[in-house]
Amino acid sequence: MRMHYLQHVPYESPAAILSWAIENKFVISSTALYEQTPYPSIDSFDWLVIMGGPMNIYEEHKYPQLADEKRLIERALKKGKIVLGVCLGAQLIADLLGGPVSRNRYREIGWFPVTLTEKGKSSPIFKGIPPTFISFHWHSDTFELPPGAVHLASSAACDNQAFSFGKNILGLQFHPEMRKGEIAEIINRTREQLIPDSFVQSEAALLNADENFIETAEWLPLMLGNFLKENGGAAP
Repeated sequence: MRMHYLQHVPYESPAAILSWAIENKFVISSTALYEQTPYPSIDSFDWLVIMGGPMNIYEEHKYPQLADEKRLIERALKKGKIVLGVCLGAQLIADLLGGPVSRNRYREIGWFPVTLTEKGKSSPIFKGIPPTFISFHWHSDTFELPPGAVHLASSAACDNQAFSFGKNILGLQFHPEMRKGEIAEIINRTREQLIPDSFVQSEAALLNADENFIETAEWLPLMLGNFLKENGGAAP
């Protein structure tokens, strides 16, 4: 299986997702949008992973590389590739499938529960995962569900935390990939966003969360393995 990932900024990598892919013998390639590296041929990968970033999907005037990125993602969707989007990545997928992106009611930064919908509980992607689990969040925008998408999860601050579209497309508003090092780095880069609010936790709360890191490390590989199996693959 060949995985290509799109990374918008140096401090938001696939992290634990990449570690899982390497452990499962994926052939890995990537595009660093912040370095303007070239996009791959659409036939050179099976699985496209789109990561988060500080930009908004509608800021093409400020981040002109978004236009070319959207065209690549659209081609991947039309070609039936396996596509996984995280945070900004999920918003880009939703927008291309007809689900508008806008400012969320709350900025959500920290460790907060994600609750599966009834369809989420019955989805093969979340098989074996508790109906409510803790995950890391860092976002201000949200997406509407694209027509035909399945609503999989929500949180107290954000109704649309996960959706699937067919078997091969998965969007996650939350950040299951981030480990302590990645969170420390994003804090260093964007500390100004940690303004106390209803769903914004302190720096200490973001980092001093050993139990949350352990739990995420347990269920993330299961979710990714489920998604792989749904698309004709199997983890060794």
